[in-house]
Parts: sequence; C-alpha cells; structure tokens
Amino acid sequence: MSHKVKILACSASERLAKKIAKSYGQELGEVELQKFSDGEFGVSIKETVRGCDVFIIQSTIPPQENLMEMLLMIDAAKRASAHKIVAVLPYFGWARQDRKDQPRVAIGAKLVANMLVTAGVNRVMTMDLHADQIQGFFEVPVDHLFASTLFAPYLKTKDLDNLIIAAPDAGGSKRANAYAKFLNVDLALCYKQRKKANEISDMTIIGDVKDKDVVIIDDMIDTAGTLTKSAQLFIDYGAKSVSACCTHAILSGPAHQRIEDSILKELIVTNTIEIKKENSKIKVLSVADLFSEIMKQHISFKSISKHFLFGN
Repeated sequence: MSHKVKILACSASERLAKKIAKSYGQELGEVELQKFSDGEFGVSIKETVRGCDVFIIQSTIPPQENLMEMLLMIDAAKRASAHKIVAVLPYFGWARQDRKDQPRVAIGAKLVANMLVTAGVNRVMTMDLHADQIQGFFEVPVDHLFASTLFAPYLKTKDLDNLIIAAPDAGGSKRANAYAKFLNVDLALCYKQRKKANEISDMTIIGDVKDKDVVIIDDMIDTAGTLTKSAQLFIDYGAKSVSACCTHAILSGPAHQRIEDSILKELIVTNTIEIKKENSKIKVLSVADLFSEIMKQHISFKSISKHFLFGN
C-alpha cells in the first residue's frame, strides 16, 4: 500500500527543508510554533497527517530548544496517527558526547538517541556523524549519509596537480584516508594534543606536504581554532596552499573572523547548518537534492547504496 508523504520543517532548518521539499516535488506541510511569555513553547501541525509517512527536518544545533522542538513535532505527528515518522537530522547535535572519556560524564549522543526513539521516530536520516558508532545508539534504522558524495566531485573540478588530503587530528584519519584513496593521492596528518575542549596545547605534521595543495577533511568546524592553526602549520611545513572541507559549519564565537584572517584559500561546507553571516572564503554545497533522493528511495523501498560514493 502506498502512503501519502508529508514533509514538515522545524524552525532551525526551515530554509533547507524548503529546498528539500522543492527537490522532492511538493510543498512543506503547515506547522505552527506557539510561544508563551515564560519561554515555554508548543508546536502544532495544521493539516492532517493521518496514515502519512511524515518526514520532519531539523538540525539539532544549539540552543537546546531546537532539539525540544523536534521532539514535540515528532510527538505531535505520532498523536495525529502518522503511519511512519522519519527524523531527518542533517546535523545530529550532541554527537561529540559519544563515549565516557572521563569519570562521571554523560553520553549525550546516546541520551538524545533514546529521546528521539521514545518520542516516536521509526527511522533516522542524518549526515556525517561525529562517530560512526552513534548509529548503534538508535533502536531504529539509521540512514547515515556522507558529504563525500558532494565534496569529492567538487575537489575533482579543482584540478589540483599536487593535491594531498589531510586529517586535522588522529580521530579524522579514517575519513581523510577514504578521500585520499578515492582521489588516489597521499595522506598527511596534523597531530594535536588538547588540554581541554576547543583549546590546543601542541601540534605537529606527519607526512610530506612541501609544495603540495593541502585539503583538510573534517566532519565539523566550530570555533575554527583547530582548522586555522592546522592550515598555518601546513604552510609552515612548506605547503603551496591549504583548503578545507568540513560538513557541518557550526561557526561559533570568533570562527568567521578567524577564517577571514587565516591563510585558508577556501573552506567548503554544506548547508546542514544555515550560515547566517557572509564570508568570502566559504563555499556552500547544498545537501537538499541528496536528502530528497534518499527520501524517495525510502518511500519506494529501494536501495540507497548507489548514493554512497565512498564511506568515511
């Protein structure tokens, strides 16, 4: 039996959701956000979703209200008798809290996964999780998409003869190595040590980058401190130029100014998170067509394997 499709947007990803819906070939469903004077808010779906396959789109970026809005929207769809509810999370927030790396800390990514499942999702679609194992935190199927589907073809158009792929840290070496193998180029590594989050104490380069066009691969860019320091270090080690591909452009605090002031030639990101400030060095590639195509494949029960250019 074929079910009608409804695509709903939460407020933090409304612009991307409109692009996904347009690519899918239909309008966004009508929703309403009600706010109370004390800061509490509620959501309502203003059209029937009974018996429908409902896709709810929201990147769970800070503030925390964005996650709560997603949970409320899922609950509203469930109570409105939706057939299936798919949470489309282009950026899955809290993913950096994926393990107990010190005593008495929470595993935030697992907690958020539990909350989404408890709220009523039947499936999750997301992109470039900070750690692949987060897929296993969910008790429902997860479609884990990769920005490499967009980044790798774009890098090929740059026609860089001396290209070398680089990882910004040891944790990103697997992701960067996948790019290096696909593009048939060498791999370099920026080894860093941290004393605390968002603060680097020491960095060094592993690999020969002299006279090379370096492209740093990462899943996210937050304050841009690591990226800009890495870029400068590659130049200090003799690199010809440094660019970067980072899926999720969080860009908090001094990030924009650091990027503008850095020696980065280009920063390529996706629109999983809306960039609200213009920056001459940032190139944005849209994920809308990719997500809409995966949604179509899900509705028609077709394989999505062909959409993985290569894994991370």
